[in-house]
Amino acid sequence: MLLEFDSVQTGCSIDARSFSGLMDLYEQNYLRLRIIAPDLTIADQMISSVAGHTDLFLSVRERCKYTTMLNMTYRFGKPGNPVFEPDLHLKVYHDARVVEVEQFHKRKQGWVFNDYSLQHKWVMNRFLFKWLGFCVYQGHYFQPMKHLKY
Repeated sequence: MLLEFDSVQTGCSIDARSFSGLMDLYEQNYLRLRIIAPDLTIADQMISSVAGHTDLFLSVRERCKYTTMLNMTYRFGKPGNPVFEPDLHLKVYHDARVVEVEQFHKRKQGWVFNDYSLQHKWVMNRFLFKWLGFCVYQGHYFQPMKHLKY
């Protein structure tokens, strides 16, 4: 069964690796993303700088009526040779108020997670959940960028 209504009716916790657990994770990711990026319409490229922490970059790839596709990453390395890690490709569904990871690039290990199985979706979106929580804890908040130098 794809949907576990028992957990909703009884208030019991949702099975972590179930479809309903994944949907719950998408909702939690949306709430956390909205804390650090409350308005995705103000700019195509945004940066969050917190003293003593790595700058966080957000780039909007595409805007549609009900969805926004974006990348979120840290930038390491020298200005002429940047390394973006991790490089998450996200899809925000504004009408459903959920965020899902479309792709997860981890270049140093040569990973590209774009598997669509429930297990891999769980791993990618659980990482986003933890990372967004860490970013909120550090005090990240996205501001529009004047220009981005690579």
